[in-house]
Amino acid sequence: MLKLHIGNKNYSSWSMRPWVLMRQSGIHFDEVKVRFDSFAADSQFKKQMLSLSPVGKVPVLVDGDLAIWDSLAISEYLAERYPEKHLWPQHAAHRARARSLVAEMHSGFGALRSICPMNIEASLDKVGAQLWERHPELRADVRKLEALWLPQLQAAHGPMLFDQFSIADAFFAPACMRINSYGLPTSTLVTAYVQRICLLPSTQEWVQGALAENDFLPSQEPYRTQR
Repeated sequence: MLKLHIGNKNYSSWSMRPWVLMRQSGIHFDEVKVRFDSFAADSQFKKQMLSLSPVGKVPVLVDGDLAIWDSLAISEYLAERYPEKHLWPQHAAHRARARSLVAEMHSGFGALRSICPMNIEASLDKVGAQLWERHPELRADVRKLEALWLPQLQAAHGPMLFDQFSIADAFFAPACMRINSYGLPTSTLVTAYVQRICLLPSTQEWVQGALAENDFLPSQEPYRTQR
């Protein structure tokens, strides 16, 4: 049985990607949650994760004696292991485009990540409005998301970026969570896509898990001193 090691569901955007991908695609796995107590070298989190991989971060997928870390590496491994699941689009050109979008999300959007850390439990519309006004780099990141998503949504014959759910949608799920939590303004077509991602059964299950944690971590919440 595959084991997916993840961090706190309320905060861990990197963990959310492979978790949602596997749940939505019907790939069975055991979840192992490793609490974000601290990221210091001597923390329990670091000790546990360093026993699995040399980078000491989540997520990590364990398949027998093999440990795969990094959300993109995990997704590629799953696409090869379960070809019948069609985790990438089947059309070659769409597959190439999807990989381009995923690579962009994997390596970019630093402003969105740092200014609006994922926090599923919180309603941060007022904070989001202030951040939107203060940070042109945040507005630029959201405009970039729109530029990536709109052509795909306009051409799609299904509800997702490439018609049916794929790795691309799983990778953008945390960005959708941020847009939703912070009330960031987007176009009508993009807003509808964000809501479709938020309503996926796998996303809803992740959200319910996040809400059930009741684990307020001040280090992960720069805008609140308490829940």
